[in-house]
Amino acid sequence: MAKGNISVDSENLFPIIKKWLYSDKDIFLRELVSNGCDAITKLQKLAGIGEATLGEDEKFKVTVSIFKNAKKLVISDNGIGMTAEEIDKYINQIAFSGASDFLEKYKEEEDDGAQIIGHFGLGFYSAFMVADSVEIDSLSYADGAEAAKWTCDGSMEFELEKGERTERGTTVTLNISEDSENFLEESTIRSILHKYCSFLPIEVYVETPENDKDKSDEDKDGEDKDEKPINDTHPLWMKKPSECTDEEYKTFYRDVFLDFNEPLFYIHLNVDYPFNLKGILYFPKINHEFAGQEGEIKLYNNQVFVADNVKEVIPDFLMLLKGVVDCPDLPLNVSRSFLQNDGYVKKISNHITKKVADKLTGMYANERENYEKYWDDINIFIKYGCLRDEKFYDKVKDAIIYKDLDGKYITLDAYLEGKDDKDVYYVSDTELQSQYVNMFKKQGLNALVLPSMMDTHFISFIEMKQPEIKFKRIDSALNDISESSEETDETKERDEKLIEKFKKQIGDENLKIEVQSLKDESVPAVILLGEQSRRMREMYRAYGQQMAGMADMFKDEFTLVLNSSNPLISKLSALDGETEATVIDHIYDLAKISHSPLSPDQMTKFIERSNKLLEKLF
Repeated sequence: MAKGNISVDSENLFPIIKKWLYSDKDIFLRELVSNGCDAITKLQKLAGIGEATLGEDEKFKVTVSIFKNAKKLVISDNGIGMTAEEIDKYINQIAFSGASDFLEKYKEEEDDGAQIIGHFGLGFYSAFMVADSVEIDSLSYADGAEAAKWTCDGSMEFELEKGERTERGTTVTLNISEDSENFLEESTIRSILHKYCSFLPIEVYVETPENDKDKSDEDKDGEDKDEKPINDTHPLWMKKPSECTDEEYKTFYRDVFLDFNEPLFYIHLNVDYPFNLKGILYFPKINHEFAGQEGEIKLYNNQVFVADNVKEVIPDFLMLLKGVVDCPDLPLNVSRSFLQNDGYVKKISNHITKKVADKLTGMYANERENYEKYWDDINIFIKYGCLRDEKFYDKVKDAIIYKDLDGKYITLDAYLEGKDDKDVYYVSDTELQSQYVNMFKKQGLNALVLPSMMDTHFISFIEMKQPEIKFKRIDSALNDISESSEETDETKERDEKLIEKFKKQIGDENLKIEVQSLKDESVPAVILLGEQSRRMREMYRAYGQQMAGMADMFKDEFTLVLNSSNPLISKLSALDGETEATVIDHIYDLAKISHSPLSPDQMTKFIERSNKLLEKLF
């Protein structure tokens, strides 16, 4: 047996770090600016415990300077600075994090709320993804410290010598490589900073000193006065909900998501224990059929943008929302672009789900009028959430409401109250199924309006959770709108003859025909469609072309129901043969029209037949 230590070839390690450390090349700017913010935060922390002295009204900032002609990008800060020894420790030793070292050293001190962003000690090396060489000029805050300068050309060799910087802080100079000169465009730099650094806790500025050479001193003085940071150091989600106004929430939504449609409502997350979690989730208007629709939830770590729509933190059904979530405790990997698989992440995800459920149930209980006003827009999101997360369903099930035929919102329990059975009738298209709706209303009956494809999935889910409940589309059964009557030999013979006439004339041996006495005498016939086969067919069609073939396995089960209470049906036998055949065809088409549109050929024949029947009146 042999034992030993795994060796690492540093000559090969550095090129790998430069090329593969980060998923996106532009992240280098986020890392360097974040390092500058950390340097200032450390200094502020030391000043807070009396270990550093600050100037009166000192203004802290990180500045990104673009020297396009010289092909240089410079990131400077007026933070804690570094000595030559610290540069040797934190820069020359790859993956030795100055931030982690600092946090460990001062972990016993009272936390003043300032957060250190970096932890891995690798972010600085992202500079070599875009630079041929990098220089560091730094002067530590410590009394008597000497300035230090570090230079590296991208190999494993460096130079560390005495520097010339006279002001506390650090300047990182990137000599941009030829294939990365797009990072010398001011518009590009501003776009990257806007993406990653819009809410950093320290002010960040962009300047182009070379462009100032052609300006008069007067112009430059005016520009300095108007200079503004590119970031908001106190984003809305970092404030207490009690300190925020409704207009501020709406303005933040417009500015961050460039959506000028007002959100329906929002949730302000503000948790300090058992983890640190802040954020704002907005409920936008959601289409009934939301296939392809996705929201935008931005994940931040200590006010630094990490990624959009990170599914480990945000459950997929919440991805329909828009918002920001900031959690410094998330276990990010070194690139901060992906989350490590961690039970802690699941706890955060569960907490976010719980807060959303609490908001919905709270609105149902205390803001019922607003809740009903929003329901048409949010019900898709809620139903989808129930399908995806049973815990979410358990929390919101009592707040699920349904619109009825009168446009009122009721719960399932309210609909079933007073009924002898647990049958729930519903309408998927109030216009197409209007005849059935009218028949229901005439009998004082009610039904629920469930118009979306999501509802097809949702009612199957409810039937699974509550097996005693059966959803039936309004055109699938007539139990509540038909009259039971004692069958005699005479009525049986009459009905059989009537069915035979219709079968012979229609010419469809597979068509199922029944005779019932409907309470509404004005309707000669209706078509019923089997609930389960229709539902399965629609669900398969909803999955797209790849499942279309499966849909054909479930044939629509039609039943033509002749209304024996209707005068036309009862007098049909008194008509001459030709007229009787015409009327039968017409009754069948009328039944089909009330169920679904006729084909162009069928409609042409229907119109011609209608004209013939009208001619017989004169």
